[in-house]
Amino acid sequence: MNFNDLHKQYRAYQSEIDAAIQQTIDNSAFINGPEIGKLEEELATFTGVKHAISCSSGTDALLLSLMALDVQPDDEIICPAFSFIASASMISFYRAKPVFVDVSPVDFNLDITQIEERIGPKTKGIIAVSLFGQCANFDEINAIAHKHGLWVIEDGAQSFGATYKGKRSCSLTHLATTSFFPAKPLGCYGDGGAIFTNDPKLASRIKMLRSHGQKARYVHQEIGINGRIDTLQAAILRVKLKHFEDEIQKRQRAAERYSEKLKGHVLLPEITPDKQSVWAQYTVILENRDEVKAQLTQQGIPTTVHYPVILPKQEAFQADIVFHEKFEVASLLADTVLSLPMHAFITDYEIDKVANAIKTIIP
Repeated sequence: MNFNDLHKQYRAYQSEIDAAIQQTIDNSAFINGPEIGKLEEELATFTGVKHAISCSSGTDALLLSLMALDVQPDDEIICPAFSFIASASMISFYRAKPVFVDVSPVDFNLDITQIEERIGPKTKGIIAVSLFGQCANFDEINAIAHKHGLWVIEDGAQSFGATYKGKRSCSLTHLATTSFFPAKPLGCYGDGGAIFTNDPKLASRIKMLRSHGQKARYVHQEIGINGRIDTLQAAILRVKLKHFEDEIQKRQRAAERYSEKLKGHVLLPEITPDKQSVWAQYTVILENRDEVKAQLTQQGIPTTVHYPVILPKQEAFQADIVFHEKFEVASLLADTVLSLPMHAFITDYEIDKVANAIKTIIP
């Protein structure tokens, strides 16, 4: 059993993927090839935004967004205490300060009741991560940001394809980012990412910044980075995007079966009625998480802990942390969450095997 069976997915689309790769090789347009522009048009259409700008990774998507927003050293940016490190680390990379906020016990995203108390005179924006495949509460987050004159970025690395009140993830904020890391809901065969916006000026600037700040060939208006996605990855993503809606529905059915089988045995993910998760992970809460994980491993069932150390306790951020700050929900999740095998091609047999094993360990 695989935690995320990318080989099974490849076999399903093998002829299409192989043809797309071969066409790119035949064209030899490996950088800035025609597939990139086509992918960006299709991503924009899928999300319902005017501009999608592909780039080299989800992390570079965050970095380019902060560059385009003119983040300065000592600026403060709100971000969640429980998440992957990318969003907070890009804030620090820019010599700005991540201001951590605890997360909600309902959806594990930013606790909207705690955001305003963390806003100060140096606060410039909010990065809200849509964790485990479910969007954060962006109506409330956007309202808080508007009240205080802040910008908002959705980090949709795990939620691309999800919806919030009928709108797609990555269409809910002024800027949004996603990752096409292979294990993501929509993944390529290497690193890749994208930025989404309805602002034409921001879109134009981000395109320039991702290519060394180049306005025209060898004419550099700003200092930028080499943040382009390569044509092979774009070609692969175009094939996968054609099948993505079907995969989302398969993920929904897999999650429903997990929930049906595990109800009453563990604390299950809660999806509010105004949201549809894309189920980047199926993550449950267990008091004896480490013991259960070890026993599942012995039975050949792979699991992952997302995330065992909360961001405010990471050594990299210690200069930004006030010693008395507490992140009670984030700390609880770090000790109790366990992600189970989840992908569009997981079988009922595999789900039942995982669920039955857990029920044997936790009657």
